[in-house]
Amino acid sequence: YFFVVFICFLLFFVWQGIYLPPHLSISSGGSPKNITGSQNEFFSIEKGEGLLEIAENLESQGIIKNKIFFIIYVALKNQARSLQAGKYLLSSEMSIKQIAEKFISGDTIKIKITIPEGFRLKQIDTLLAQNAIQSELALLSVDKFKNKFNFLKDAPNNAGLEGFLFPDTYYFSTQESSEHIAEIFLRNFDKKLTPELRKEIKNQNKTIFEIITMASLLEKEVKTYKDKQIVAGILWKRAENNIPLQVDATITYLTGKKTTKISKQETQIDSPYNTYKYKGLPIGPICNPGLDSIKAAIYPKDSEYWYYLSTETQGTIFSKTLEQHNKAKARYLHKTLK
Repeated sequence: YFFVVFICFLLFFVWQGIYLPPHLSISSGGSPKNITGSQNEFFSIEKGEGLLEIAENLESQGIIKNKIFFIIYVALKNQARSLQAGKYLLSSEMSIKQIAEKFISGDTIKIKITIPEGFRLKQIDTLLAQNAIQSELALLSVDKFKNKFNFLKDAPNNAGLEGFLFPDTYYFSTQESSEHIAEIFLRNFDKKLTPELRKEIKNQNKTIFEIITMASLLEKEVKTYKDKQIVAGILWKRAENNIPLQVDATITYLTGKKTTKISKQETQIDSPYNTYKYKGLPIGPICNPGLDSIKAAIYPKDSEYWYYLSTETQGTIFSKTLEQHNKAKARYLHKTLK
């Protein structure tokens, strides 16, 4: 009889230690020493940490009173290898079961990050790093994702992800891998490029890769959607007539300079991105364009213009002839290429 009572008491003791919050658990002696009331506490699980180390850290930080209950619960569920690394926000009112399940599901703290339109891969990596998210998106190839995302099938083998990381607001965990972060971007791109847009691209006998490459030029060169459509019409027309696009943004992409001013020497850089030296589109996108730029590349506007000039204060100046274009440069930029 006493043995049965002892076993029942032991089972109850373990049950309430696992399933009841600290302030209701008789085994914990009340709330953990470092958390009072209904306060929250940050807790990090580093990569490589095991069940025992995690349990000890929970106890030493005062988040739980007795590590044994945490170990018992996770072990009984056979989830010791499922505890995911990351930074968590825990409440003083959470039971050991709730804490463990949070770790098992990977319900980590998400950091809100907004990627501006026109950001390049390296800029995105830098922005993520500034928010404690380590990524190497600039080193990833489309080859790794072609089987998952059909819109990448036309991209050249070994091409980078430049152009396809859609600018938007995202929520990332500090422990997410570069591949998983890239997939989050690509899934968003997949949603934004609607079936209607894809059908129109196909009807024009263009590839998605070509459209995104053109859109990246528009993103860096022109501000408004209306002007982007006109510039898209100019650039597609120049490409079709075997005339160099001469897009300044492709030069600054190569030099890394933030200025829009380029020299004649820079236009001679030997690179497939150089639209002064080589005709047609550059070898790939030069940034990650927003939806307006993508739509403008798909729906260009025909015009009599062959040239355009982007100014800081006067918007986009369009010209029909090279003579008019040079006059516009002299007037609005106070310079001509030498």
